[in-house]
Amino acid sequence: MNVPLQRPAASGPSNARPSPAEKSSPPARAWYAPAALWQRKSAVIAVLSLAGIGGHLVLRFGVHAAQSTSDLPLLATLALGGLPMLYDLLRKLLKREFGSDLLGGISIITSVVLGEYLAGSIIVLMLAGGEALESYALRSASSVLAALAKRLPSVAHRKRDSAIVDVAIPEVAVGDTLVIFPHDICPVDGVVIEGHGVMDESYLTGEPFQITKTSGSKVISGAINGETALTIRATQRAADSRYAKIMEVMRESESKRPHLQRLGDRLGAIYTPVALAVAVAAWAISGESVRFLAVLVIATPCPLLLAIPIAIIGSISLCARRAIIIKTPAVLEQIAECRTAIFDKTGTLTYGEPKLTEQLIASGLVPKDVLTLVASLERYSKHPLARAILDAAKAEGISLPEATEVGEQPGQGLRGTVSGRTVQVTSRNQATAQKTPGLDQLPPVAGGLECVIVIDGRYAGALRFRDAPRAESGSFVRHLGPKHHFARVMLVSGDRESEVRYLAGQVGITEIHAEQSPEQKLALVRAETTKAKTLYVGDGINDAPAMMAATVGMAIGQNSDVTAEAAGVVVMDNSLLKVDEFMHISRRMRRIALQSAVGGMALSVIGMVFAATGHLSPVSGAITQEIIDVLAVLNALRAAFPPRVIHDL
Repeated sequence: MNVPLQRPAASGPSNARPSPAEKSSPPARAWYAPAALWQRKSAVIAVLSLAGIGGHLVLRFGVHAAQSTSDLPLLATLALGGLPMLYDLLRKLLKREFGSDLLGGISIITSVVLGEYLAGSIIVLMLAGGEALESYALRSASSVLAALAKRLPSVAHRKRDSAIVDVAIPEVAVGDTLVIFPHDICPVDGVVIEGHGVMDESYLTGEPFQITKTSGSKVISGAINGETALTIRATQRAADSRYAKIMEVMRESESKRPHLQRLGDRLGAIYTPVALAVAVAAWAISGESVRFLAVLVIATPCPLLLAIPIAIIGSISLCARRAIIIKTPAVLEQIAECRTAIFDKTGTLTYGEPKLTEQLIASGLVPKDVLTLVASLERYSKHPLARAILDAAKAEGISLPEATEVGEQPGQGLRGTVSGRTVQVTSRNQATAQKTPGLDQLPPVAGGLECVIVIDGRYAGALRFRDAPRAESGSFVRHLGPKHHFARVMLVSGDRESEVRYLAGQVGITEIHAEQSPEQKLALVRAETTKAKTLYVGDGINDAPAMMAATVGMAIGQNSDVTAEAAGVVVMDNSLLKVDEFMHISRRMRRIALQSAVGGMALSVIGMVFAATGHLSPVSGAITQEIIDVLAVLNALRAAFPPRVIHDL
């Protein structure tokens, strides 16, 4: 093949032009732009608050300046940081949104009226810091599209006659001849017409297999080429290729990601009206406005603003020490409310390594000869069973001849020519449908995975496999109901129904959905999430849209950076034990957060009663509130320390 192994000089740098993904992504980026803007603004306010509080403490206790001087940094904080926040809180009030941050805004105003500028600045810091963290979590979700877009090349190398010219990806038409250089990313779906090599398609499957490619082999956009150049014929435009469709599904999934109401907001929705009612009643009954101020000072929702975030941060730290990365803090609050668990199959509940266990060869044929022909053909397949066949051939020391005329039509299995013999690897149903001679020797249906071998148009044997479930899969699935209150457990996979049903029986799952595309997985998860909160656990990029649509998306292992970006939780170890640990840490975090927040609010309510009856002045109320805050924070800090029992498997 007369094709250079280096890019022509005219190709230029890989980022010379925007890729189609980049051209089509502004609508996807637009939906989180306000969140990005508010993240920057709230982060600036948080930094300003820290600087103001620090400046006040230095002037007050470092150089012993007069109080009027030491209060200047606090006044600047309240003016530059507090006023913008109060404006946003006023908009929430007009929308009848009553949360803990609304009471915080009223407390800022109260602190200014009382001259408690330090307390007001601390409230500004808490509100701004919390908003910045939440906005960051929202904006970081968009990095999924960024990770996908980075994988797509900006140009394709089109071959006409003997010349190779770089063209923009949108200019590629169906039928164009393209050259994929070593280590290039395939720009469109196509068929190999010249060359022999391997491609890494793990971005789609989540399985780290190198798929051999030769004339007639299909290639998919986004796959990474190996060491040799391949010439392909484009069968889809870039906009219609598999990679573009996944990006489209991902973008839709991001834009419709469910809104999660935070624990602090739910508690604040109750606490805020109660505090305001007590303050107004105290003023109305006594006729003393100072009682209104005293009640609001002690009612400042610091247990909500401080204790819950501290419990969450402590739990995130504990998870990190257990090789569990929390990317979206809200999942720690939401997992306890999930009632439907949805699992991917390969690499999640199984090890993703099917093994050839039986060779049932027709009479008159030598098992080693049949395995040689089949393995030679399976080098060009991306099916997980292909790896098991190749491993078995390698274990027997078989040297594999080249295969030609390789094709894999949907529903018909893998076909090709090896050493002058026609070989087909197919299913039992397809072999029966095509009335293959010799099928009277086909053994009865048995559990597990199976493929039927047809050589020169005649039945040659059946191969049986086992894809072993993880050692802990059965016990993990069975304990989800009694221990974690899951009402339904589902198995959703892109694999064939026989494989999915076999595994489901092994681990104790009765509800299965087989042969599901990423689009179908997304639709299913979205439908289930409307009925109950969902947990989705997977490991491949084909799981990423479903992860984002679920209430809690969890990625196991490190097979795909895109999957890790889409998930709210990433378990670095390939173990379901870590999934259980995450659930226990979450449950404990929620318990500690509720203890701290509700306990702090209960003490505040008692203090409000004393303030309303005139037994606490505004200054005394502020001191009392600080004591309550310290108690709530100390209790919340317990979340960072590991409990004695962290799982129940």
